[in-house]
Amino acid sequence: MSQLTGPTGEEDETTPWGATVLGLFPEMFPGPLGLSLAGKALKSGAWTLKALDIRDFASDKHRSVDDTPFGGGAGMVLRPDVVDAALASIEAVPGRRIYLSPRGRRFDQAMAAELAAEPGVVLLCGRYEGLDQRVIEARDLEEVSLGDFVLSGGETAALAVLDACVRLLPGVMGAADGLAEESFVEGLLEYPLYTQPRDWNGLAVPEVLLSGHHARIDAWRREQAESITRERRPDLWELYRQGNKTRGPR
Repeated sequence: MSQLTGPTGEEDETTPWGATVLGLFPEMFPGPLGLSLAGKALKSGAWTLKALDIRDFASDKHRSVDDTPFGGGAGMVLRPDVVDAALASIEAVPGRRIYLSPRGRRFDQAMAAELAAEPGVVLLCGRYEGLDQRVIEARDLEEVSLGDFVLSGGETAALAVLDACVRLLPGVMGAADGLAEESFVEGLLEYPLYTQPRDWNGLAVPEVLLSGHHARIDAWRREQAESITRERRPDLWELYRQGNKTRGPR
């Protein structure tokens, strides 16, 4: 069974960004993506979402999608014939074919921007011990991971990937300035944020933020972002530092 979510009524002249998810639990979608800004954008037609159940492409009466691994070992493996049939059903759908797997390339903000700039994306959700290697190679699937940890299935990862992409679509977040200053956009973590009240529990807002001097505020924020990145994410800091060397003085 598939879950199809998107605008109703007449189609707009422009084709919206499309997300297609293949997994064993299509009922998990849209889930949180149906709420807040992503949900509003889905209802308005800024993007579309189709979730397909891989079990619909099984050939036996039990709708089997997995089997024991050759060579022995614990767990079950998703069958290549079933997954290939599911992928064949959407051959005409545009977008990169991504298999969500712990051993894949780590997903980051740059990749979210890449995917958001394309017509859409197809996400294949892993389950059990994983997917038969033959269909990964035959379909030239791009393996992508959220990080160095293991989830029960790729559906949770797909929700996170789609959230990161959808918020970058034109008009979804409103002001584009906010996106430009977020963590990772320039390779840095975001600077500290403050709002009302000015004094809270004896803690005051840094004076520079109350000065109205935009150049000083920008400099303070840059300094804070660099300091936080250097302390908390030395891996990002090294990449940022190397990038600045390549680009030369700012």
